[in-house]
Amino acid sequence: MKNTLVLHKSALKTKSLVALAAIAAAVALPQVFHFLGVLSGIASPSGIGATFLPMHIPVFIAAFMAGPAVGLIAGVMSPLVSYGFTMLAFGTAMPALALLPFMMLELAGYGFAAGLLSKAKTPMLLNLVIAQAAGRALRTAAVLVAVFILGINNPPSAVSTIWTTITIGLPGIMLQWALIPLFIHRFKKS
Repeated sequence: MKNTLVLHKSALKTKSLVALAAIAAAVALPQVFHFLGVLSGIASPSGIGATFLPMHIPVFIAAFMAGPAVGLIAGVMSPLVSYGFTMLAFGTAMPALALLPFMMLELAGYGFAAGLLSKAKTPMLLNLVIAQAAGRALRTAAVLVAVFILGINNPPSAVSTIWTTITIGLPGIMLQWALIPLFIHRFKKS
C-alpha cells in the first residue's frame, strides 16, 4: 500500500513537472520565433508565430509523454500564461485577447486528444494528425458558435479565417510532423 502511494506521488510529481515545463516552453518558444522573425524581417512578429505554430509543439509533446490531463492543462494554460506574461513584460499581449479563448480551446483539444492517443498502438504520425484535426475541429466549432450563435463576427470573414489559419500554419504543421514523432521516439527509447 505504501509503495503504491509513493508511486502515485512520484507519477503526480512527474506529470506536474512535465505540465510546467510544457507551459514554460510554450511561452518561451513563440518569443524566440517572434524575435527571429523581427530580426530577419521575414514577417511581422505575429505572422511568424502563426506560420510556425511554436506554442503547439510543447503541448503535443507533453500530452504524448504524460497523458490527456497534462495535455489539457498545458493546452489551456499555455496561451493564458503567454497572454499574461507578454502583457506584463512587453505591454502587448500574445495571443491577442480576441484570439485567446479560441487558442485555449484549440490547444486544449490538441493536448487532450494527443494524451488519449499516447498509448495507442497506431503510428505516432497518425496519432499526431488525429490530434491536430481534433484541436482544429474544436477551434472551428468555437469560431462558428461565436459567429452564428453569439454574432461576434460576420460569417464570410469567420470562414475565411478558419481556412487562412490552416493554410498559413502549414509550415508549422509540417514542422510538427517532423519534430514531434522524432522527439517522442527518442524519449520512449531512453
